[in-house]
Amino acid sequence: MRILVTGGCGYVGSVLIQRLLKEGHAVTVYDIMWFGNYLSTHENLAVVKGDVRDTENVPMAGHDAIIHLANVANDPCAEIDSGLSWEVNVLATMGLVELAIECGVKQFIYASSGSVYGVKEEDQVTEDLSLVPISDYNKTKMVSERVLLSYEDQITVQIARPATVCGLSPRMRLDLSVNMLTMQALARGKITVFGGKQTRPNIHIEDLVGVYLHFLKEGDNVSGIYNAGFENITIMAIAERAVEVAEAEIIVTESNDPRSYRLSSQKLLDTGYRPQHSVADAMREIAAAYRSGELQDTDGCYNIRTMKKAMSI
Repeated sequence: MRILVTGGCGYVGSVLIQRLLKEGHAVTVYDIMWFGNYLSTHENLAVVKGDVRDTENVPMAGHDAIIHLANVANDPCAEIDSGLSWEVNVLATMGLVELAIECGVKQFIYASSGSVYGVKEEDQVTEDLSLVPISDYNKTKMVSERVLLSYEDQITVQIARPATVCGLSPRMRLDLSVNMLTMQALARGKITVFGGKQTRPNIHIEDLVGVYLHFLKEGDNVSGIYNAGFENITIMAIAERAVEVAEAEIIVTESNDPRSYRLSSQKLLDTGYRPQHSVADAMREIAAAYRSGELQDTDGCYNIRTMKKAMSI
């Protein structure tokens, strides 16, 4: 297949592109490259620098599917410039799906977020529960989903609501809970836990990539919205697991973040998808990379720091 990936130079995209190429697909990456480009050259890979808001410049023609990863990611980054977040996360998404339909693209795979549910009391959060987003980032994801679903009679729309992602990537992020707490244990010997009782769902980066590949393979047999998270763990439990890979002191402080929910991904499992990795795997991989010198704790591993520099804030 010929596949266009927006945001393909990002944390998840950098791993996804490797897998797509390994499976023999021809891939075009369209990315603004605020976080750099860690992709290796490949005969079946074309990398184009550009802003998804400039829809007329997106090389959509000739592709069978688009995987739309590009977005202003996470709450702190979305709050830097609310207008930018809505333009990138919502308006650009609408422009891209309309362009995809115009160009005859068959599949539109979208990276939403499990955080669209907000605070939930239910033991298992399923796709049919109400969405109560509590931040601009969550709201943009919810609205983008609704925009895309309004076109599902013209193109196959597949939406993943991923849990918090963990694990190694060439474009590493250390501002995600498992990655962050593991790195704190390794680099500082101290882990700071805000609250600790909040339960959060998690997914290994390789498993999230596997979800997108599963969508590609299944085509219109699997459409609509799917949760993607397989380990519901409290923040304190994540810290305690991090201590198993690197001895560290756990320091607990108060938190103003009330989000606590447990994703159910049974709907995705019912399509035949099976995860292959775990939080523990991610922690061991991060520890090995840090101890070998492959992974370092730099500003480039934090979205908020990098975006502020890119926007000269």
